[in-house]
Amino acid sequence: MKCRLCAADTNDVVLDLLHQPPSNAYLSSTDLENIEQYAPLKVYRCSKCELLQLPAHFAADRLFNEDYAYFSSTSTSWLHHAKSYADAMITRFKLTSKSKVYEVASNDGYLLQYFKEKSIPCLGIEPTRKTAEAAIAKGIPTKIAFLTTQYATELVAEHGKADLIAANNVLAHVPDINDFVGGFKILMATDGVATFEFPHVLKLVQGNQFDTIYHEHFSYLCLTSVKRLLEQNGLRAFDVDEIKTHGGSLRVYVCHTESAKHTTTMNVSDLLKAEQNAGIHTREFYADLAKNAMSVKLDLISFLVEQKRLNRRVAAFGAAAKGNTLFNFCGISGDLVEFVCDSALAKQGKFMPGSHLPILPPEALYSRRPDFIIILPWNIASEIEKAHASVATWGAKFLTVIPVLKVLNTK
Repeated sequence: MKCRLCAADTNDVVLDLLHQPPSNAYLSSTDLENIEQYAPLKVYRCSKCELLQLPAHFAADRLFNEDYAYFSSTSTSWLHHAKSYADAMITRFKLTSKSKVYEVASNDGYLLQYFKEKSIPCLGIEPTRKTAEAAIAKGIPTKIAFLTTQYATELVAEHGKADLIAANNVLAHVPDINDFVGGFKILMATDGVATFEFPHVLKLVQGNQFDTIYHEHFSYLCLTSVKRLLEQNGLRAFDVDEIKTHGGSLRVYVCHTESAKHTTTMNVSDLLKAEQNAGIHTREFYADLAKNAMSVKLDLISFLVEQKRLNRRVAAFGAAAKGNTLFNFCGISGDLVEFVCDSALAKQGKFMPGSHLPILPPEALYSRRPDFIIILPWNIASEIEKAHASVATWGAKFLTVIPVLKVLNTK
């Protein structure tokens, strides 16, 4: 395949998670009667620019369509993160009622609502209709579209340029990342700022977070590769924060290459050096990824088989995309796990892709009383464990599987 960043030939497979359906393609009862579409879930490394990536087996508009069921506001910890971000950006960049804030992949308005509360004009750009309509219902202006250079030009003509553009957990979701980032060049005011947040591939490998790999994530990013991406599109990373979200992410602060207002901090050079020291530019850095993924697979299957033999019942909580990657890689279905609970109304009543596990409201935990509950979105495990601590009244235990299988609420 051709690298989507630098166009070099890229044939080095660092991880093969077998054939899987799209992780956010939740099924209706009618869909269960039809054939699901599967594609290889193979991760390639480009030795020229250090970008980890998947081939675009599914088009973006196939993956992020009207039925897309991820609503950011269902996580209280993510809302807290969004509010903290808004407060920090307003203070740092002195945003006022005369400023303009755009968010690309604005989902259900989970972030822009905090700028709206401060009377700062904002605009969301969101390709999935259901989430965009939820934002509009909150009074947040939202365009239902994918960002491209062409669409960015149209937006500037209609709404003007932005002083701040937020892009949280979207850069990895874009097949044509050069055209996408080129849109930011067009949208940003002369001394404007864009921030990109994305899971750090360094943490993915070190934390065995292979379940964050799925078809909707076309790329797996580090500052080394993102710096190159920005530079070839006339932009510059002038600061970077390491943050805790999604198992360890980066927030990269971006301006126009020629902007004199934003001085590049030592954080950028320090993190680039840390990536180099970790060996992220070498094939050896990824050598244990497949072995560690297989270890998780064998441990999970062994655990579930043992519970089945003991007549103990197992359910899961959080119908997250990462859970679908995990279950489909491990070949888990209804014979070993009975059901999955999720707080998102858009997912309830549907079925997990591949495994076909039914997705039920959280109340099902209390009516069905499983013995073990696998928390699939391990990045918010403490939030889920705290919200449903009362499962301990009948002796149920929570567990996570990444980076290794661990039973949580044990004494």
